[in-house]
Amino acid sequence: MSREILYPGTFDPITNGHFDLIDRASRLFDKVIVAVAENPGKGPLFSSDERVEMVKQVVGDLNNVEVIDFSGLLVDFALKKGVCALLRGIRAVSDFEYEFQLANMNRRLAPDLESVFLTPDETNTFISSTLVKEVARYGGDIRDFVHPYVVQQLELKFKA
Repeated sequence: MSREILYPGTFDPITNGHFDLIDRASRLFDKVIVAVAENPGKGPLFSSDERVEMVKQVVGDLNNVEVIDFSGLLVDFALKKGVCALLRGIRAVSDFEYEFQLANMNRRLAPDLESVFLTPDETNTFISSTLVKEVARYGGDIRDFVHPYVVQQLELKFKA
């Protein structure tokens, strides 16, 4: 029986913290599905297609990782994909309350779907997509926080 996990997120853009979680999950599970949420309510900088492409570029060397986009209710999508768990990252205590509420709601909606929490490497705990975009917007150096392809895409986006 294959053990597959779904890692949902906006990934606007994918950071080294996201990659760290995907990489470690790829060693723990047979397959990791990175589900890029359309999430127009968050007003993403990059389109869904651009975010999917960025994630594919970043995780390209991981053989057991699939990248797809999705919209709608996460548990419905997870059940449709047949995964056994959802991957969530916790960077700090401030993330815990929201993630705890989300995990409990997901458990009520899909009792057999587990939530697995990983913390990123300590060098990535302060990194968020929002901070990366803010630094990039003003021409700051983001090379330590994201993959080179993402650096390039952010530079192109903010030159436009």
